[in-house]
Amino acid sequence: MPDTSRTPARRDGYVVAVIGATGNVGREILNILWDRKFPISKIHALASQRSVGQEVSFGEDEILKVQNLETFDFKGVDFALSSPGAKVSAIHSPRAAAAGCVVIDNTSHFRMDPDVPLVVPEVNPEAIARYKKKGIIANPNCSTIQMVVALKPLHDEFNIKRVVVSTYQSTSGKGKSAMDELFNQTKGIYANQPASATKSAFTKQIAFNVIPHIDVFLDDGDTKEEWKMVAETRKILDPAIKVHANCARVPTFIGHAEYINIETEKPITDKAARAILAKAPGISVVDLRADEGYVTPAEIAGEDAVFVSRIRRDFSVENGLSFWCVSDNLRKGAALNAVQIAEVLVKEYLGAKR
Repeated sequence: MPDTSRTPARRDGYVVAVIGATGNVGREILNILWDRKFPISKIHALASQRSVGQEVSFGEDEILKVQNLETFDFKGVDFALSSPGAKVSAIHSPRAAAAGCVVIDNTSHFRMDPDVPLVVPEVNPEAIARYKKKGIIANPNCSTIQMVVALKPLHDEFNIKRVVVSTYQSTSGKGKSAMDELFNQTKGIYANQPASATKSAFTKQIAFNVIPHIDVFLDDGDTKEEWKMVAETRKILDPAIKVHANCARVPTFIGHAEYINIETEKPITDKAARAILAKAPGISVVDLRADEGYVTPAEIAGEDAVFVSRIRRDFSVENGLSFWCVSDNLRKGAALNAVQIAEVLVKEYLGAKR
C-alpha cells in the first residue's frame, strides 16, 4: 500500500493537510508545496467519502492515498490548505482550527468575515497577523487576486479612486466538470452533435461562445462573482475604492484575463505606470505595442506571475489608465496564493519547526 505521508530529506517541517486534494486546486496545491520545497514532515490528502482510496501525486514519485475528510482528526496538524467548496469548508475549517490547525481556506465562505483576514501576500501581508482570532485565513476569489496584485503598486503611487473591470474567465474556474464540458461540446459540434447534449455545468453553450454569467444572480442585477470582486477588493486594498465588475466565462481551459480601467486621484501616465508595475512583486510586464507584444491565457498555464500588457491612458477622464491582466487562475488565483500565505506564516509568525 502506498505511504500516505512524506518525510523530506531535511527531516524538520510541518504536518500539512490538503483538503479537496482530488480537485483541480487541491492537486495544484500539492504540486506547488513540492516545487517550492515547503517544510513538510508529513502530508495528508483529504477529500469526501466518494474519493477515499483514490491516489494523488506528490512530487516526482510519491503517491498519497486520499483519506476521509469527515472522519479525519486534525489534532497535530499544523496547516490545512482547504479547497473543498464553501458548504464543506463551513463545517470542517472551524473543526480543524479548533484542533489547533491554521486553515488557509480557498472557498468563499469566510472571505467577508470581519474576524478572518483576506490575504494576497503581495498586497496586504500584514493582515495575516490577525489569523489567531479564528485560526482561519481566507484566500480571495481568483479574479480578485490577480487584479489586486496589479492594482496595489498603482494605488500606492497614484491613489486609485475607481476601478471598472471586465473579466474573461476560463472554464477551470468552475472545476474539472466544466473543463470536460468545454472539451466534449467542442468535439461534439465538429461531429454535428447538439451542444445541449453535453450542457450541464453552464447555463448556455460554452464552446465557441461567451457567457456573461458567473455564479448566481443577485437582486441588483449583479452576479455573485461580480459582487465578490467588488467586496473583496475593498476589504483587501482600500474600502474607499469604488469598483464595478463585469464577469464573463469564455471557452478556454486555464487562465483568467481581465481588462482593467482605473481612475486615480493623482496624475498618471502610461510610462510611469509601466515603470512602477515592472518593479512590483509578482508582476511581469509584457507591453510592446506590436504584434504578439502582449500575453494571453494560452501562454501562461503553469506560470506564477500576474502578467500585464496593453498599458495605455484613458483620456475620457482626467486621470485614467487601462491595462490587460492575465494569470493562471489555478496557481496565483488559488493554490500558489494559499502556499504563499503559509510561507509568510512560517517566516514571520511561526518560525522553523523541528
